[in-house]
Amino acid sequence: MRACIHILSRELVSRGFGLLERFSIELKRFDGRLQAQAREVYDTGDGAAILLYDPTRSTVILVRQFRLPPYLKEGCDSLIEVCAGRLEGSDPETRIVHETEEETGFRVRHPRRLFAGYTSPGAFCEKITFFVAEYCAADRVGAGGGLEHEGEDIEILEPTLEEALAMIERGEIFDAKTILLLHYAKLAGLMSADSGAS
Repeated sequence: MRACIHILSRELVSRGFGLLERFSIELKRFDGRLQAQAREVYDTGDGAAILLYDPTRSTVILVRQFRLPPYLKEGCDSLIEVCAGRLEGSDPETRIVHETEEETGFRVRHPRRLFAGYTSPGAFCEKITFFVAEYCAADRVGAGGGLEHEGEDIEILEPTLEEALAMIERGEIFDAKTILLLHYAKLAGLMSADSGAS
């Protein structure tokens, strides 16, 4: 662990969807030398993500929606993802239950926390808490689709886990949090009747 990190200056560059700040820092390298660095950090708040799965039918719930960065980078007009959202002052479990019903129309009964982590720590402050939860057709309590006044226009998908994994292989799913949770579901055997993950 580094013993010497000094923040020399901190400048607010932009305040919009999140905070963009420019930092000048000095840190002690592992060999003991001091080095000055300049970094920009974007903070949009922490988030939560969840994979809903039905072990009896081997299906999962995913959503498809427009994301500007993939469109700008490679012309992709939509992204397939697990349900996710910013915490906005709530704890992760409370927020993901609300976000799931809002986006997918499914009521989450027993979200199970897996872990939390940074997805792009070189520039982004966001830390995501990951969940899984079983669902069945009876848990559908609304249409989903997100909130139009927030610019959301969400399509709900229900592939099998194997179909979703094949979509990763074909390059149709390339969202990191979604890839992580789908592979977790496969490795953890969530689709087994005796998985005990409810």
